[in-house]
Amino acid sequence: MPYDLKPFCGIFPAALTMFDAEGRLDEEATARHWDWLIRQGVDGLVIAGTSGEFIALEREERIRLFRLARQVAAGRVPLVFGSGHYATRLTIELSEIAAQEGASALIVILPYYQRPPKPAVIAHYREVRAHVDLPLMLYNNPGNTACVDLNPREVAQLVEEDVLHMVKSTYESVIPVHDLSLLAGDKMRIFYGSFLAAFEALCAGAHGWISGILNVIPKAARRLYEVCVMEGSCHKGLAIWKRILPLVHLYTYQSLGPATDLAIYRAMLDIWGLGGGYSRRPFPPLKAEQTEALRRIMEQTGWIEPDRVLEDVG
Repeated sequence: MPYDLKPFCGIFPAALTMFDAEGRLDEEATARHWDWLIRQGVDGLVIAGTSGEFIALEREERIRLFRLARQVAAGRVPLVFGSGHYATRLTIELSEIAAQEGASALIVILPYYQRPPKPAVIAHYREVRAHVDLPLMLYNNPGNTACVDLNPREVAQLVEEDVLHMVKSTYESVIPVHDLSLLAGDKMRIFYGSFLAAFEALCAGAHGWISGILNVIPKAARRLYEVCVMEGSCHKGLAIWKRILPLVHLYTYQSLGPATDLAIYRAMLDIWGLGGGYSRRPFPPLKAEQTEALRRIMEQTGWIEPDRVLEDVG
């Protein structure tokens, strides 16, 4: 293993990128939010990931975010920069820049939209790794990319080859997590990458959790990690997870009506007075009536005071 992977565990929010109402990148608001996450006790940040809306960013804007993250973090937490692109050449170029701008590691999404065959996908990662001397995280997210994913045995083989060092496993199922834990769990870092089954994933061998929902539940998620992974208490972890589930259901059951997950997180931050900013269109913000419905749910579930939501569950 060429890298020390010990810092890569725990809660790594896929950090929001803040835009203003006209869709302009708001670096000041972005910096405030990232600093707030760090002060909430997260273990690291993923910059320009899916919830950071990398797909809506121009190349130079991604680079601006890399530079901003380095300034904001100031060495307090590891930074995982999203440098993936459909094209291998462009992924390499952006990865090299990310390394220059202070990345602790790189997260590289599966090639998206087009569907290269699996040997080409594997070759993509081998070529990226050959050009960059940083830990490389596979972003295994076939649902969003439409690209063929890499199964646990293929991932484990690439770990053996020193091509991959970590994975963000973004599935409803935790099967890839426990399979990888068996095959290569002592040689890599496994992050669960959805918000649907994080409790089960942490109990099944995940070293950490990466998700957009962590933008609004950093303390509760950190406690979930401590209980499930460090203390080995799935019983206590389930009690914490049940406090988090109402926020998961806001999206999975569309409790507010049609709404994106990012719009929900941004509205929650606004309700707390922290400033959630905007997404770039075509992602819309919540409507006024949806925001009021969200406020009522937050009051009913205790999330209107996030620092107190776990007071009676340990």
